[in-house]
Amino acid sequence: MIHVSSIRNNDPRYFTSDRALELDGIRHGGAGWWIRGEGNTEDPDAIRKVLTTTDRSSKYGYQLIVAAPRPVSILIAIDRDSAPAVIKSHQNAVAEAVQYLEDRGVAWADRRNGESKLISSKWEEVVSFTHGVNRRGDPHLHDHVLVGVRPAESNNVLDSRGLFSHLKAADAIYRSELRSQIAERTEWVPRRTFEGVEQIEGLDLGYVKLWAGNKDFSTEAKQQWTRDQILERWATDLSRFSERGPAVLPHREKRVIDEHTFAGSFEGLEYVNRASIVKSWANAAPFGQSYKEMEIVINELYPELIDSSGYMQEAVSLSAARMTSKVREHGARPLQAKELENWRSQSRSRPGLWLGLSR
Repeated sequence: MIHVSSIRNNDPRYFTSDRALELDGIRHGGAGWWIRGEGNTEDPDAIRKVLTTTDRSSKYGYQLIVAAPRPVSILIAIDRDSAPAVIKSHQNAVAEAVQYLEDRGVAWADRRNGESKLISSKWEEVVSFTHGVNRRGDPHLHDHVLVGVRPAESNNVLDSRGLFSHLKAADAIYRSELRSQIAERTEWVPRRTFEGVEQIEGLDLGYVKLWAGNKDFSTEAKQQWTRDQILERWATDLSRFSERGPAVLPHREKRVIDEHTFAGSFEGLEYVNRASIVKSWANAAPFGQSYKEMEIVINELYPELIDSSGYMQEAVSLSAARMTSKVREHGARPLQAKELENWRSQSRSRPGLWLGLSR
């Protein structure tokens, strides 16, 4: 889950002083990079410009921590050749999650003449810092995204209810985009299981056991590792590696969503809003999908929710969200918009197809 915390001072030196040298040589550029904006990311004054606020607010901005699933982080420690592509895939996925939040969750309240109207907006600037380890030195690919509390072209702070109501969908988009990009850029194939576990085909589970990440190291002193130091640390860890074999993963269709996962995610709901549909769709794409393509497909399938944003979202009935009758008639829905027309004209040809399950 993307973690959000408030920034209550305009001193960004915690971020600018950590050069994340553990990723030197496998990350393009330095730790800091601009999603929107420009300037020296090691200069605190350049980062202060991001933290736009108002005189009445006690907050300067928000920090969004976006962390890769542990198997993905492990790849940067065991596969030097693929590590640059994995890191770039992660950064691209972070940018797409931020784009979704701006598309659907960033808004401010215009209060005039006794009325309050939510105005969709964007952040003026967005900067992020990519790190590769946790405080213990385990591989932990993650970003610290910094944004202002006051969006562009506004005299008021953003309505945080909209931001928080879309976080789960943004996190699902990040993971879906990440799965898709890693498979496209490397020979590794990430996938999400029916139980929601992020796995990588062929990755020995002994690595996951070695770097389990099941202890809270947040109270430990922060250490800045050089590249040589972290490689030595990981080599020591790997000397304790015990082979367990890769996870046994059943076959899944790559061209369609897993309708069973999608439908089951709405259990207990009477009405379903767009953020829930987006989250469930992204999680039901076992091998991932780009955010841009996902937007096109969901807009095509749910045209009544195209303009839905903020925290007061339009919703559809449970049956409309699941599209159960159409799925039973035509089979599992495709991930690509160009295949929707063929999907609408086809009939279910074999058992299991409507669920997106294996042959």
